[in-house]
Amino acid sequence: MTESDPGNPMTDEGRAVVPFRTTMFRRAGSEYVALFSPLEVQLLRQCMAQLAEMLSRIPDLDDPAIERLFPDVYPEDPEQEAEFRRFTEADLRNGKRDQAKTVLADLVEGGGEVWLSDEQAEVWLRALTDVRLAIGTRLGIEDDTDIIAEVDAVVGRNPTSPRVSQLLVYDFLTQLQWSLVEALMD
Repeated sequence: MTESDPGNPMTDEGRAVVPFRTTMFRRAGSEYVALFSPLEVQLLRQCMAQLAEMLSRIPDLDDPAIERLFPDVYPEDPEQEAEFRRFTEADLRNGKRDQAKTVLADLVEGGGEVWLSDEQAEVWLRALTDVRLAIGTRLGIEDDTDIIAEVDAVVGRNPTSPRVSQLLVYDFLTQLQWSLVEALMD
């Protein structure tokens, strides 16, 4: 386990210690800017690449993450639902994949500032939402889940559990997304 590995956070007296600082977006004139460390870029690249790859495959409709990203529009009418999916799912999946690829393209290799226009910021928000939904679904995170309390509980049971780093990644993505929302509202 090393400090530069985002998948293996260290612990300090039973509390998780994230080996990266939390990057926050801020408004800079008519744009939004955040300074990403190399580790944060690596983490975002990994998350967005996995999302893009998942969206590139033929969807497994039994995958809870796919179900969450593409919820039933007509849950009471399977025939109408199948028809709706036939006409819309490929475009929706491609759009989500393209948004993840846009985030990948916007990231500065090795870390650095990312500047976003209003339009780019909206794309980032949608991509961050999608990756958080996928991760959160797989982790069993609900709206009322207290991530910090969950991390503390997992660290107390097993500090080396992969769930610790997964929860910390989810928390990082949540804080990053929230900072962009706040910057957009400024």
